[in-house]
Amino acid sequence: MIETHAHDISGRRDLRVAVLLPCYNEEAAIAQTVAAFREALPSAAIYVYDNNSSDRTVEFARAAGAIVGRERMQGKGAVVRRMFADVEADIYVMADGDATYDAKAAPAMIAALVEEQLDMVVGARQSEVEAAYRRGHVLGNRLLTGLLARMFGRSFSDILSGYRVFSRRFVKSFPVLSAGFEIETEISVHALELVMPVSEQVTRYAARPEGSTSKLSTYRDGWRILRTMVNLYRSERPVLFYGVLAGLLALVALILAVPLIVTFVQTGLVPRFPTAILIMGLLTIATLCIFAGLILDTVTKGRREMKRLAYLAFPAPGAGGLGVFKSGGIG
Repeated sequence: MIETHAHDISGRRDLRVAVLLPCYNEEAAIAQTVAAFREALPSAAIYVYDNNSSDRTVEFARAAGAIVGRERMQGKGAVVRRMFADVEADIYVMADGDATYDAKAAPAMIAALVEEQLDMVVGARQSEVEAAYRRGHVLGNRLLTGLLARMFGRSFSDILSGYRVFSRRFVKSFPVLSAGFEIETEISVHALELVMPVSEQVTRYAARPEGSTSKLSTYRDGWRILRTMVNLYRSERPVLFYGVLAGLLALVALILAVPLIVTFVQTGLVPRFPTAILIMGLLTIATLCIFAGLILDTVTKGRREMKRLAYLAFPAPGAGGLGVFKSGGIG
């Protein structure tokens, strides 16, 4: 395990803060990003985890004073999994290495996490320049955010934000399964399903520096995020998921059955016997879907209880007489 450098908060106990920056080909922005977080959080340890970059990202990150790690498995989710496993801290600040997120907002986000004993604070992006957002990304973010709210009953205003502050108990109890950019969606659903205390803060979002390009594909990654949301809904809401599927199958069976029922009432005959077999097959599958949902709901509740116990094994941020973290910075 890698441990951050400790520093004193209000003379009461050590609070270790780690800044985590997953990177892939960010030589144009990584030094600027590290410098910005170093200025905002002078005593925090800054980690840059490289994901098979073909440029000079690692060299520039080291020159800027960051602790550099590597993850060979491609994908942002794989990098986050490695960072969460490797780095030991009390508070984790995660951002991208492209200099788009406002590092100056980090102290206030940490202050909210500690003072309110939250487990995650999301930096909801507010762009002041049109170049910061691609139109497809804006529309996709709104659609996916709205869909998540419908699926899970509540959501964040920016579920795809990569700027987040976590407690130690969130990071060390989160079973990262995603491989790519769908990691933010998985993080959001994990917090919602365990009913963690979370909040959002609006933060500035800037355009990338010249020479830095987005690695997010609007359509490919948008589809992967949507698929992840459906899979999470299936695993976390099995009764509703399989209930809807059973309802659709039963509806199709009913539509097909109406002409047969009318004909049978009028003539006493069933002329389209294969259709009747199909109807019975659809109703049988619908019944099996209902039972599958009920069985999987029991499994889901047991798994959620285990995740909740793993989460509660760590103390809340700010517990045990932890001093207040002032928004002016650390140290």
